[in-house]
Amino acid sequence: MTALPEAFAGRRCLITGGLGFIGSNLARRLVDLGSEVLIVDSMIPEYGGNLFNIDGAQDRLRINFSDVRDRHGMEYLVRDQDFIFSLAGQVSHLDSMEDPLTDLEINCSSQLSLIAACRRHNPGVKVVYAGTRQAYGRPKYLPVDESHPCEPTDFNGINKMAGEWYYMVCHRVYGLRTASLRMTNVYGPRMRVRDARQTFIGWWIRSVVEGRELEVFGDGSQIRDFNHVDDAVEALLLAAASPAADGEIYNLGGDEPIRLLDLAKLMVEINGSGSYRLAPFPPDRELIDIGDYYGNYGKIQGALGWRPAIPLREGLRQTLEFYRRNRSHYW
Repeated sequence: MTALPEAFAGRRCLITGGLGFIGSNLARRLVDLGSEVLIVDSMIPEYGGNLFNIDGAQDRLRINFSDVRDRHGMEYLVRDQDFIFSLAGQVSHLDSMEDPLTDLEINCSSQLSLIAACRRHNPGVKVVYAGTRQAYGRPKYLPVDESHPCEPTDFNGINKMAGEWYYMVCHRVYGLRTASLRMTNVYGPRMRVRDARQTFIGWWIRSVVEGRELEVFGDGSQIRDFNHVDDAVEALLLAAASPAADGEIYNLGGDEPIRLLDLAKLMVEINGSGSYRLAPFPPDRELIDIGDYYGNYGKIQGALGWRPAIPLREGLRQTLEFYRRNRSHYW
């Protein structure tokens, strides 16, 4: 396994979307490893950027408030970076169906602009892209591995998959050092919990903390897997630091696939109070629901030594405690 302190100490790292959920947790870890961190974030309200996400670390990193769609700005910002973590994105499935052109701009066009900027001004940089298991669509078998067909059920899945393949093609054709992680449901501190636009589990966490009833759509039998954000950050770092990851796509995944009804029961149990009920699927969500999903992470485990370390119960306990302490910054 790659020694992360040696890989990142004194290195320059750019994180697009760095004030968001995963980006801010990654930034905090990188400054602890001794990296020079530059965050790029547009702070579009619906996308999750939050200055409190870097509370306590703001004096150890730099922030550039700009949009990844600003091609000229990105051409300047990529220069002299050792690592780029491409995390900025439009991740709402419903928003992608209502406004597909914005989803296309952020998840496709801006990725092409970033690649072009790297080719012109920093061809030796390593770029790690935040992909998604949504590329697979409705699973034909479980657990889903990287050989599974890609048949997205919504525009977001299509555009995220296209963004990923731009990086793969540019590795093969131009030698750009790229890797992509197809993430599953990531949860933990600093996620957006104002509504259910980005993730249902964030909304459930807020509901439990506020003492409101959880709504479980359908019969609650849908299976999902989950990764704590610290485990997702570890995977991003390993993919960045490891030459073996160049040109590769890796699934992430959890060790404890769980039915959504059982997840609701677990969250209420950990919280010590609360309730849940089954509710009819909203039509717009039912049309793009993927059914059961959990991933096979054997490829990244074999190549980079990654596997999830934080059990679901412990991760949920930590997350609920974080939002009880900091709810005023996230509600």
